[in-house]
Parts: sequence; C-alpha cells; structure tokens
Amino acid sequence: MAAARQKPIYAFIDSQNLNLGVRSQGWKLDFSRFFIYLKDKLRVTKTFLFIGYLKENKKLYRSLAKSGYTLVYKPIAHGEFGQVKGNVDAELVLHTMIEYKNFDQAVIVTGDGDFFCLVEYLNKKGKFKRIIIPNRKKYSQFYVRFKDKALFVNDIKSKVSRQ
Repeated sequence: MAAARQKPIYAFIDSQNLNLGVRSQGWKLDFSRFFIYLKDKLRVTKTFLFIGYLKENKKLYRSLAKSGYTLVYKPIAHGEFGQVKGNVDAELVLHTMIEYKNFDQAVIVTGDGDFFCLVEYLNKKGKFKRIIIPNRKKYSQFYVRFKDKALFVNDIKSKVSRQ
C-alpha cells in the first residue's frame, strides 16, 4: 500500500517583519533553523521568503536559497532621507494568490496588520493553518481573533535563534 501523499502546506514570510521583530527583542534568528522548524514541526512543503533586493547581499541570498527558501525579491527604493525601503506586502499577497491552487494550507509569517485581509480570506476558505508572529509585544491587534492559530517566535526562540 502506497503512503498517503502529504497535502501541500506553503509558508509565506515577510522577511523584514520577521527579522526586525526578532532583532527588536535583542536576539537574531537563524534562518536555516527556522526553515527546518517550519518543515519538521508545521510540515511546510514550500517556503517563500519575500525580501528586498540589494546586489551587495548576494551572499545572504545564496545562503537563504541553499537553506531551502524560495526567494521573491522586491526592488529596493531609497526614502527621502536615504533609508532603504523594500516593502514586500503586495508581493506576498500576490504570490499567495498565484500559488492558491497549489497548497491546501498556508502559514503566514508576519505581525503586520496589512496582511489581515489575506489571513481572513484564507481562513474563510479553509486554507489558513497558522500565523507566526515575530514579536509577542508588538503586532497588529487584528490577529487577536486568530489567537488559536497564532505562534509567537518568542516561544520557539531556543529552536530558531542563532547560537
């Protein structure tokens, strides 16, 4: 008898929200360990990482791809005071909908309330598995209604922090 095929579970990660949310708590995420956590604990089969593109970060991008992430780049813009801006919100929502027919469940990694409409839609369609929120103390209150499906990165720090 053949083993049952695992239903596809895709993760869609707002990399800046994840990275800054964790760093604001005084520690650093090990993206390789986080990928393994998603795969082993949540059974994620494909992981999209939405990230701003700077050519000087090619080594970082190679490392993330080698860890298993599918990278989706956003061109970087510079704000009026020279700060780097690479908001990936539209890309994350668009790619989730492009991939919609290919997954049975989605994991969204962000604390940004801009994704609430996406989470709400996926939930209504029975395709929302979990939201992973980078910082328990700073996230959109829109997600309180999904507390039964929320996981805080703080709670898995020992498994995903950089040693």
